[in-house]
Amino acid sequence: QVEKILSEFRLKEEDLKKVMYRMQKEMDRGLKLETHEEASVKMLPTYVRSTPEGSEVGDFLSLDLGGTNFRVMLVKVGEGEEGQWKVKTKHQMYSIPEDAMTGTAEMMKHKKLPLGFTFSFPVRHEDIDKGILLNWTKGFKASGAEGNNVVGLLRDAIKRRGDFEMDVVAMVNDTVATMISCYYEDHRCEVGMIVGTGCNACYMEEMQNVELVEGDEGRMCVNTEWGAFGASGELDEFLLEYDRVVDETSLNPGQQLYEKIIGGKYMGEIVRLVLLKLVDENLLFNGEASEKLKTRGTFETRFMSQIE
Repeated sequence: QVEKILSEFRLKEEDLKKVMYRMQKEMDRGLKLETHEEASVKMLPTYVRSTPEGSEVGDFLSLDLGGTNFRVMLVKVGEGEEGQWKVKTKHQMYSIPEDAMTGTAEMMKHKKLPLGFTFSFPVRHEDIDKGILLNWTKGFKASGAEGNNVVGLLRDAIKRRGDFEMDVVAMVNDTVATMISCYYEDHRCEVGMIVGTGCNACYMEEMQNVELVEGDEGRMCVNTEWGAFGASGELDEFLLEYDRVVDETSLNPGQQLYEKIIGGKYMGEIVRLVLLKLVDENLLFNGEASEKLKTRGTFETRFMSQIE
């Protein structure tokens, strides 16, 4: 009986191919100007027009917001002692929602550094340093940000502090940051994928296929935002009762369905619902669930790794 319940999570190869073909269709629709708005996979242009050259030199500040932590990094890029090109980083991690900027003032007080901002949410870019937040995902719901220029909000926040200067030169999705950093390890890398709190991917696309941006020459990195796949019903036949409960009780029902069946933000809750099912079937805990097990959000995804 336990095996029967768990077998529902195993998709056959033909089902996986169905998902693949449907996603490919939505990706194509997202790239095209006439179908972009209705596509569930938005294929957002990032205005990152090339992979690194390997000649970048200098000190840079990096902020990373998007999952369960906020990270501040000082990145030193240049030649090492052996004449080889090197990247050195120093970083500080903060748990959200604690004050993410604590400790950066001293670092910045005597020097104006270029700042790169990794922002792991759907953004419609107007340039590499200007982008409008379309909607929050992964359980975020802060007011006053959706529909606004994220870089502008960051610049305003820095200005309000008044004790250091920064030049915000770029904002990228975490998938883009992953692709670029991995490119330094392997110059064949042209795809970035995140499977963490959420799930998303980016890749280098020919400009002639990116209809949302003028021009056909060269290439541009596209942020797929494939976590939203399923919003038009593409995944309905594969969603289990647990997936539907997770979606219905989330902050954004009907959205980010692909992410909700994969992302770490939701996996622990899916396991909790499966455990409750096993209890209801009298297959676990002598048919009696504790109050904690009955409480939404009490089984964290990290418990799965610890148990395994």
